[in-house]
Amino acid sequence: MPELVYPPVITAAKTMFRVLDLRLTVEGKQHVPRTGGAVMASNHVSYLDFIFCGFGAHESRRLVRFMAKHEVFAHKISGPLMRGMKHIPVNRRAGSASYNAAVDALRRGEIVGLFPEATISRSFTVKDLKNGAARMAQEAGVPLLPVALWGTQRLWTKGRPRTLTRRHTPITILVGEPIDPAAYPDVNAMSAELKIRLSALVDRAQREYPDKPSGPDDAWWQPAHLGGTAPTLEEAAALDRPGRRTPAA
Repeated sequence: MPELVYPPVITAAKTMFRVLDLRLTVEGKQHVPRTGGAVMASNHVSYLDFIFCGFGAHESRRLVRFMAKHEVFAHKISGPLMRGMKHIPVNRRAGSASYNAAVDALRRGEIVGLFPEATISRSFTVKDLKNGAARMAQEAGVPLLPVALWGTQRLWTKGRPRTLTRRHTPITILVGEPIDPAAYPDVNAMSAELKIRLSALVDRAQREYPDKPSGPDDAWWQPAHLGGTAPTLEEAAALDRPGRRTPAA
Protein backbone atom coordinates (compact mmCIF):
# COMPACT_ATOMS: atom_id res chain seq x y z
CA MET A 1 0.00 0.00 0.00
CA PRO A 2 1.57 3.34 -1.01
CA GLU A 3 2.60 5.84 1.65
CA LEU A 4 0.60 8.96 0.75
CA VAL A 5 0.73 10.84 4.06
CA TYR A 6 4.00 10.06 5.84
CA PRO A 7 6.47 11.35 3.17
CA PRO A 8 4.86 14.83 2.92
CA VAL A 9 4.83 15.06 6.72
CA ILE A 10 8.55 14.24 6.80
CA THR A 11 9.20 16.89 4.16
CA ALA A 12 7.27 19.44 6.23
CA ALA A 13 9.26 18.51 9.35
CA LYS A 14 12.59 18.87 7.53
CA THR A 15 11.45 22.25 6.22
CA MET A 16 10.70 23.28 9.81
CA PHE A 17 14.19 22.14 10.84
CA ARG A 18 15.72 24.38 8.15
CA VAL A 19 13.52 27.41 8.85
CA LEU A 20 14.32 27.25 12.57
CA ASP A 21 17.94 26.38 11.83
CA LEU A 22 17.85 23.58 14.38
CA ARG A 23 21.34 22.25 15.10
CA LEU A 24 20.66 18.53 14.78
CA THR A 25 23.17 15.94 15.99
CA VAL A 26 22.25 12.36 15.13
CA GLU A 27 24.49 9.47 16.22
CA GLY A 28 23.97 5.73 15.97
CA LYS A 29 21.95 5.84 12.75
CA GLN A 30 23.65 2.62 11.68
CA HIS A 31 21.87 0.76 14.47
CA VAL A 32 18.48 1.17 12.79
CA PRO A 33 17.95 -1.90 10.57
CA ARG A 34 17.22 -1.18 6.91
CA THR A 35 14.83 -4.12 6.78
CA GLY A 36 12.82 -6.07 9.32
CA GLY A 37 11.09 -5.14 12.53
CA ALA A 38 12.52 -3.27 15.48
CA VAL A 39 11.32 -1.38 18.54
CA MET A 40 12.63 2.15 19.10
CA ALA A 41 12.21 3.05 22.79
CA SER A 42 12.90 6.71 23.55
CA ASN A 43 13.09 8.88 26.64
CA HIS A 44 10.34 11.50 26.76
CA VAL A 45 10.98 15.19 27.51
CA SER A 46 8.83 16.99 24.91
CA TYR A 47 5.54 16.87 23.06
CA LEU A 48 7.61 16.86 19.84
CA ASP A 49 9.73 13.81 20.65
CA PHE A 50 8.02 11.55 18.12
CA ILE A 51 9.23 13.82 15.31
CA PHE A 52 12.86 13.64 16.37
CA CYS A 53 12.83 9.98 17.36
CA GLY A 54 11.45 9.19 13.91
CA PHE A 55 14.18 11.30 12.35
CA GLY A 56 16.71 8.96 13.92
CA ALA A 57 15.53 6.29 11.44
CA HIS A 58 15.64 8.61 8.41
CA GLU A 59 19.14 7.58 7.30
CA SER A 60 17.98 3.96 7.09
CA ARG A 61 14.95 5.05 5.03
CA ARG A 62 12.55 3.63 7.60
CA LEU A 63 9.18 4.96 8.69
CA VAL A 64 8.46 4.58 12.39
CA ARG A 65 4.93 3.68 13.50
CA PHE A 66 4.42 5.33 16.88
CA MET A 67 2.11 4.22 19.63
CA ALA A 68 0.05 7.22 20.80
CA LYS A 69 -2.98 7.75 23.01
CA HIS A 70 -6.27 7.29 21.19
CA GLU A 71 -7.39 10.87 21.93
CA VAL A 72 -4.86 12.08 19.34
CA PHE A 73 -6.56 9.91 16.73
CA ALA A 74 -9.97 11.35 17.64
CA HIS A 75 -8.87 14.94 16.95
CA LYS A 76 -10.26 16.37 13.72
CA ILE A 77 -6.84 17.54 12.49
CA SER A 78 -4.30 15.16 13.99
CA GLY A 79 -6.56 12.10 13.64
CA PRO A 80 -6.48 11.79 9.84
CA LEU A 81 -2.72 12.42 9.86
CA MET A 82 -2.06 9.78 12.50
CA ARG A 83 -4.17 7.21 10.69
CA GLY A 84 -2.60 8.12 7.35
CA MET A 85 0.87 7.55 8.81
CA LYS A 86 -0.32 4.18 10.19
CA HIS A 87 0.52 5.00 13.78
CA ILE A 88 -0.98 2.78 16.47
CA PRO A 89 -3.69 4.12 18.81
CA VAL A 90 -3.42 3.20 22.47
CA ASN A 91 -6.62 2.92 24.48
CA ARG A 92 -5.64 2.27 28.09
CA ARG A 93 -9.03 0.65 28.74
CA ALA A 94 -8.32 -1.85 25.95
CA GLY A 95 -4.55 -2.08 26.10
CA SER A 96 -4.26 -5.62 24.78
CA ALA A 97 -5.63 -4.60 21.38
CA SER A 98 -2.98 -1.87 21.04
CA TYR A 99 -0.24 -4.23 22.17
CA ASN A 100 -1.32 -6.91 19.70
CA ALA A 101 -1.48 -4.37 16.85
CA ALA A 102 2.09 -3.30 17.63
CA VAL A 103 3.37 -6.90 17.73
CA ASP A 104 1.63 -7.62 14.43
CA ALA A 105 3.31 -4.56 12.89
CA LEU A 106 6.70 -5.74 14.15
CA ARG A 107 6.15 -9.20 12.66
CA ARG A 108 5.32 -7.55 9.33
CA GLY A 109 8.74 -5.92 9.43
CA GLU A 110 7.70 -2.47 10.67
CA ILE A 111 9.59 -0.31 13.14
CA VAL A 112 7.44 0.61 16.13
CA GLY A 113 8.29 3.62 18.29
CA LEU A 114 7.16 4.22 21.83
CA PHE A 115 8.00 6.07 25.03
CA PRO A 116 8.26 3.49 27.83
CA GLU A 117 8.14 6.17 30.55
CA ALA A 118 4.50 6.62 29.40
CA THR A 119 4.50 10.36 30.14
CA ILE A 120 6.87 13.29 29.75
CA SER A 121 9.54 13.38 32.45
CA ARG A 122 9.40 16.79 34.13
CA SER A 123 12.75 16.06 35.80
CA PHE A 124 14.34 15.39 32.38
CA THR A 125 15.83 12.20 33.79
CA VAL A 126 14.65 8.70 32.91
CA LYS A 127 11.68 7.57 35.01
CA ASP A 128 10.72 3.98 35.75
CA LEU A 129 9.86 2.20 32.51
CA LYS A 130 6.81 0.18 31.58
CA ASN A 131 7.92 -3.22 30.28
CA GLY A 132 5.80 -3.11 27.11
CA ALA A 133 8.75 -2.27 24.87
CA ALA A 134 10.70 -5.31 26.05
CA ARG A 135 7.63 -7.55 25.90
CA MET A 136 6.90 -6.58 22.30
CA ALA A 137 10.50 -7.06 21.21
CA GLN A 138 10.58 -10.50 22.84
CA GLU A 139 7.25 -11.66 21.42
CA ALA A 140 8.05 -10.48 17.89
CA GLY A 141 11.70 -11.54 18.07
CA VAL A 142 13.06 -8.15 17.00
CA PRO A 143 15.83 -5.88 18.37
CA LEU A 144 15.10 -3.19 20.93
CA LEU A 145 16.83 0.14 20.28
CA PRO A 146 17.23 2.71 23.09
CA VAL A 147 16.94 6.29 21.80
CA ALA A 148 18.00 9.38 23.77
CA LEU A 149 16.61 12.81 22.89
CA TRP A 150 17.81 16.08 24.35
CA GLY A 151 17.10 19.73 23.56
CA THR A 152 13.54 19.06 22.42
CA GLN A 153 12.24 20.19 25.83
CA ARG A 154 13.33 23.74 25.00
CA LEU A 155 10.73 23.87 22.23
CA TRP A 156 7.69 22.44 24.01
CA THR A 157 7.41 20.48 27.24
CA LYS A 158 4.96 19.90 30.05
CA GLY A 159 4.24 22.90 32.24
CA ARG A 160 6.11 25.41 30.06
CA PRO A 161 4.95 27.79 27.31
CA ARG A 162 5.47 26.59 23.75
CA THR A 163 8.42 28.17 21.96
CA LEU A 164 7.92 26.56 18.55
CA THR A 165 9.55 29.49 16.75
CA ARG A 166 12.76 29.26 18.78
CA ARG A 167 15.72 29.28 16.39
CA HIS A 168 19.21 27.73 16.46
CA THR A 169 18.31 25.20 19.18
CA PRO A 170 20.68 22.22 19.41
CA ILE A 171 18.81 18.91 19.28
CA THR A 172 20.60 15.65 20.11
CA ILE A 173 19.40 12.24 18.90
CA LEU A 174 21.40 9.21 20.05
CA VAL A 175 20.40 5.74 18.85
CA GLY A 176 21.98 3.08 21.02
CA GLU A 177 23.16 -0.40 20.13
CA PRO A 178 20.33 -2.91 19.72
CA ILE A 179 19.35 -5.15 22.62
CA ASP A 180 18.87 -8.74 21.44
CA PRO A 181 15.75 -10.24 23.05
CA ALA A 182 17.27 -13.74 22.77
CA ALA A 183 19.83 -12.72 25.40
CA TYR A 184 17.14 -11.79 27.92
CA PRO A 185 14.60 -14.58 28.48
CA ASP A 186 13.21 -12.64 31.44
CA VAL A 187 11.25 -9.57 30.27
CA ASN A 188 11.90 -7.65 33.49
CA ALA A 189 15.66 -8.14 33.12
CA MET A 190 15.45 -6.89 29.54
CA SER A 191 13.44 -3.85 30.63
CA ALA A 192 16.00 -3.15 33.37
CA GLU A 193 18.79 -3.33 30.78
CA LEU A 194 16.86 -0.87 28.60
CA LYS A 195 16.65 1.59 31.48
CA ILE A 196 20.39 1.28 32.18
CA ARG A 197 21.31 1.92 28.55
CA LEU A 198 18.73 4.65 28.05
CA SER A 199 19.82 6.47 31.21
CA ALA A 200 23.46 6.32 30.10
CA LEU A 201 22.61 7.72 26.66
CA VAL A 202 20.50 10.53 28.13
CA ASP A 203 23.23 11.43 30.62
CA ARG A 204 25.78 11.56 27.81
CA ALA A 205 23.51 13.73 25.65
CA GLN A 206 23.00 16.14 28.55
CA ARG A 207 26.66 16.39 29.51
CA GLU A 208 27.84 16.85 25.90
CA TYR A 209 25.08 19.31 24.96
CA PRO A 210 26.68 22.43 23.41
CA ASP A 211 24.42 24.99 25.16
CA LYS A 212 24.26 25.84 28.84
CA PRO A 213 21.62 27.89 30.67
CA SER A 214 22.35 31.60 30.31
CA GLY A 215 21.29 32.36 33.87
CA PRO A 216 18.87 31.44 36.68
CA ASP A 217 15.80 32.31 34.58
CA ASP A 218 17.00 29.98 31.82
CA ALA A 219 17.96 27.04 34.01
CA TRP A 220 14.54 25.37 33.96
CA TRP A 221 15.51 23.03 31.09
CA GLN A 222 18.58 21.64 32.86
CA PRO A 223 18.12 18.67 35.26
CA ALA A 224 18.71 19.36 38.93
CA HIS A 225 21.69 17.00 39.23
CA LEU A 226 23.50 19.08 36.58
CA GLY A 227 22.80 22.36 38.34
CA GLY A 228 19.50 23.24 36.67
CA THR A 229 16.19 24.16 38.25
CA ALA A 230 14.10 21.34 36.78
CA PRO A 231 12.28 19.40 39.51
CA THR A 232 13.89 16.29 40.92
CA LEU A 233 12.30 12.92 40.21
CA GLU A 234 10.48 13.09 43.56
CA GLU A 235 9.26 16.66 42.98
CA ALA A 236 8.16 15.74 39.45
CA ALA A 237 6.20 12.76 40.77
CA ALA A 238 4.36 15.09 43.17
CA LEU A 239 3.50 17.45 40.30
CA ASP A 240 2.12 14.54 38.27
CA ARG A 241 -0.20 13.25 41.00
CA PRO A 242 -3.88 13.23 39.95
CA GLY A 243 -5.64 16.45 40.86
CA ARG A 244 -2.46 18.50 41.12
CA ARG A 245 -2.83 21.72 39.10
CA THR A 246 0.08 22.68 36.88
CA PRO A 247 0.78 25.68 34.66
CA ALA A 248 -0.74 25.52 31.20
CA ALA A 249 1.64 24.57 28.41
